[in-house]
Amino acid sequence: MSILVTGIGELTTNDGDPLAGAAVVIDGDRIAWVGAASSAPDADECVDVEGRAVLPGWVDSHTHLVFAGDRTAEFRARMAGEPYTAGGIAVTVGATRAATDDELAAGLRKHIAEAVAQGTTCIETKTGYGLTVDDEVRSARIAAAQADEITFLGAHLVPAGTDAESYVDLVTGPMLDAVAPYVRWADVFCETGAFDEAQSRAVLKAAAAKGLGLRVHGNQLGPGPGVRLAVELGAASVDHCTYLTQSDVDALASSDTVATLLPACDLSTRQSLPDARALLDAGATVALASNCNPGSSMAYCVTTAVLQMRMSVAEAVRAATLGGAQALRRDDVGVIWPGARADLHVLDAPSATHLAYRPGVPLTWAVWRAGARAR
Repeated sequence: MSILVTGIGELTTNDGDPLAGAAVVIDGDRIAWVGAASSAPDADECVDVEGRAVLPGWVDSHTHLVFAGDRTAEFRARMAGEPYTAGGIAVTVGATRAATDDELAAGLRKHIAEAVAQGTTCIETKTGYGLTVDDEVRSARIAAAQADEITFLGAHLVPAGTDAESYVDLVTGPMLDAVAPYVRWADVFCETGAFDEAQSRAVLKAAAAKGLGLRVHGNQLGPGPGVRLAVELGAASVDHCTYLTQSDVDALASSDTVATLLPACDLSTRQSLPDARALLDAGATVALASNCNPGSSMAYCVTTAVLQMRMSVAEAVRAATLGGAQALRRDDVGVIWPGARADLHVLDAPSATHLAYRPGVPLTWAVWRAGARAR
């Protein structure tokens, strides 16, 4: 069934400047046509959005959605001035291991539904709260049934009572072998208190040898080797990038590794916000993602990027759509052009500028995900 979406006030395609007076035709799960509304072909159904802005659905390329439990006590402590050390991961690990498959699947379904209702149409999520072979496999299997992209993050933290080197051997051996059929990517938390450079390199090289794409949690809690390692090994993205040296910025700018920024995470951990302006001015590719665990919405990340990180509205929207797609090495999402997946986000506003101009106001009016009306 084909659908003509017309009456668009501003259309962001990520192929040049936004268009006025445009229309889009959806046919099945794909975009079939984009152009001037006056030249639109006939379709089985017509939806007039009455002057509202249309943009690609958000592409959230970094989330942690397969989990159980609650870390509000840790959050309250951080807001009271205690430093963030990533130790709360262990609390979630315990709760996740104790949860049933049905409970984990229900939680994942709830968080994906929340994201879709706010305009996210393509979502990546990770394992990493099981940290045993069986629990990582079931996390990957549950995630693969619902999310678009799945990442193996067995190297999230060394479990209590486990030797780091022995655990890396487990991650790069039996755990990787068992999880690989369910995932496309592998990740490592390359950070003080998690995995050092040598351990991170071992995890990434083993994953690459298994045929998985690479991602890196890097430079979140302080300067470190994460960015350099990601670029050296050709990782699709290095995520967080909160503390960057000039050499880190230069390395990213001269590579195709995407710098994925997670401003909602930085605010909730009372970290500094990444220097998005330095990355963009150097020519690096930037993505915005929510880090949802449960975290916050992509619209909030876009608003924060504009109001506090010196990104323009166009740059922030691009980073949250096309940037996320590039971080996932995909060319079928994050854009609106013929052949792309039919993921549309309609704002109850005439332009995307209202995302930052009216911070905190819920603006999602309609969502199509793979051609199906999701809101």
